[in-house]
Amino acid sequence: MDQRGREGRIRGTVFMFVQLPDRVRFDAMTQFGPAAILTSDGGSFAFADLRKNRFYCGPTCPTNIERLLGLRLSAEDTTALLLGNAPVLSEAEASLQCTDDGLYRLDLRYADGRRQEIDLGIHPADLGAPPAEQRLRLLRSELLGPRGKTIWRATYDDYQVIRAGASGVAFPFEVRLEQPYLGSDVLVRFKEVDANPQIPPSTFVQQPRAGIQVEELPCGVP
Repeated sequence: MDQRGREGRIRGTVFMFVQLPDRVRFDAMTQFGPAAILTSDGGSFAFADLRKNRFYCGPTCPTNIERLLGLRLSAEDTTALLLGNAPVLSEAEASLQCTDDGLYRLDLRYADGRRQEIDLGIHPADLGAPPAEQRLRLLRSELLGPRGKTIWRATYDDYQVIRAGASGVAFPFEVRLEQPYLGSDVLVRFKEVDANPQIPPSTFVQQPRAGIQVEELPCGVP
């Protein structure tokens, strides 16, 4: 994971568990073990900074996700984007067009003035196939505000087929999440992906270790 934000740049290896719709766990690793652990079970949020001996906890909300990941997103949107999905709002006016560079572009317009663009690429082997038989891959999803400024942008690359049960699933091994108005840019390059593993619920919660300083983080303005 390579994270750039207002406080500088952070790079490192992360063990990641993601379960739809809103459960996550990130273990930021060093050669000596985890340096930080972030968990959310969808309702409760916890972050153990083992280098500073601090433990932060509170409700799962965009404010707390931004404090520790640099991304102001809901838990649902965070998990969806990391797994190569395109979260959309409800009740949108939709239109579809073919771009000059051979993509399908879905344009969604919402009543509050926001707009979303979703770019879908065609598998090279299916370029000559009828549209209903083409295999499509998500390349970009971008949400723009009423004035046309980007709220967030997700781009996907390096698709590889992974096993998921008895079949294979195309999964993006490179995910980039950007929020320009926050100065946030997070690049995730997956080394190995295991689909549908058995994960106990306790994976997504954690308790403060003995002697660690605990601080509660309320939702609101960071």
